[in-house]
Amino acid sequence: MKKFLPMLALSLFVLISAVPAWAQVANASVSTAPAATTAPVAAPAAAPNPAAFINSGDNAWMLTSTALVLMMTIPGLALFYGGMVRKKNVLATLMQSFAITALVTVLWMIIGYSLAFTTGNGFIGGVSRFFLDGMGLDAVNPLAPTIPESTYMTFQMTFAIITPALIVGAFAERMKFSAMLWFMGIWLLAVYAPIAHMVWGPGGWLGSDGVLDYAGGTVVHINAGVAGLVAALVMGKRVGYKKETMPPHNLVLTLIGASLLWVGWFGFNAGSAGAANDRAGMAMAATQIATAAAALGWMFTEWKTKGKPTILGICSGAVAGLVAITPASGFVGPGGALAIGIAAGMVCFWTAVYMKEMIGYDDSLDAFGVHAIGGALGAILTGVFAVKAIGGTAGVLEGNIGQVLIQAKGVTVTVVYDAVVSFIILKLLDMTIGLRVTEEQEREGLDISLHGEQVL
Repeated sequence: MKKFLPMLALSLFVLISAVPAWAQVANASVSTAPAATTAPVAAPAAAPNPAAFINSGDNAWMLTSTALVLMMTIPGLALFYGGMVRKKNVLATLMQSFAITALVTVLWMIIGYSLAFTTGNGFIGGVSRFFLDGMGLDAVNPLAPTIPESTYMTFQMTFAIITPALIVGAFAERMKFSAMLWFMGIWLLAVYAPIAHMVWGPGGWLGSDGVLDYAGGTVVHINAGVAGLVAALVMGKRVGYKKETMPPHNLVLTLIGASLLWVGWFGFNAGSAGAANDRAGMAMAATQIATAAAALGWMFTEWKTKGKPTILGICSGAVAGLVAITPASGFVGPGGALAIGIAAGMVCFWTAVYMKEMIGYDDSLDAFGVHAIGGALGAILTGVFAVKAIGGTAGVLEGNIGQVLIQAKGVTVTVVYDAVVSFIILKLLDMTIGLRVTEEQEREGLDISLHGEQVL
């Protein structure tokens, strides 16, 4: 009943307010005196209906982009990671990506979207879309005014899905499934949502300060890579690391996964335009160019230093290029994309192969070396190659030297906040339910020990 009291009060107010007008009309009907001539009063303009501005072409492209980005996680990332682990852990790795997709979907619907993409303060959004309350057919988010808010929400959901799924690569083959679910759920709300709001959300601190991140260099890749490194350090190395060979069990799966990531990334980057427009076209072109350049950059660097080009290497290089161009794709031209791609292939090869060796951490599938380093590199180079005519902001090459400093600020804030909060979450979980499987379970393989299944 309480739900209808405001409506009832409003109705009574309207009725009472209308009484003088009805009396005036009644008196006029019985009067024989001629009415005085008065100027006509214009009717008040009706409030614009946001749904009236929805563009069917933009919505069609964003629906397609949403499906493409979801494909990046399942099956793309699942196969990419699944092929790189040992045979005894392939099903567990696939299971992690699939379960994260389901878990994040529900959490995003309940509160994640609201915390990231509604008005709050500079750090976090509000709760106006709790359980997606008020998101009807005619709802529109001002951040994407030509598509329904339901489309925009689901598009951003796919970003929220793949980000924690990327973290899995750092601690592959050794984390308890229950701990993984708890970590990803808490991390989504405590780390991903605030960073997404700060960079992309209405009134977000970093976005308002001019940090450029077109499709997720900081929000997705640095975020995931840093959390992955912290998890790898907290959990420690795999049993037998550097004492036993741990080759990928099926590089065919890895190649298929990398190919799906490449294709799906067009939805990731070109879809971030929020419309089927010229900027989306340039973002798609930049993505293709940078990815190809990075694949070749990694391949030739590996060929030169190790004597042979490998499937694992060229696939890793392509992903590094996709990562690095992500923050820049809507701000740079073809030349900038080529430079960013070449740099990503060479730099990420060095970090994934040599830096890991020098420091000695066990980042199982190079989540930190490819995503955090590639994302940071791309974010900084966005400040160098940004073209004002494309994204509205000039970079160093057009005389805006300060943009690099702004980009560095975005990278630094993301790294520090992510590392500190991820560490706290991991330590709390370790003290309560424990993070790691037993040594016996790890040697047997997570497929059998955690899920009771195996690849024959």
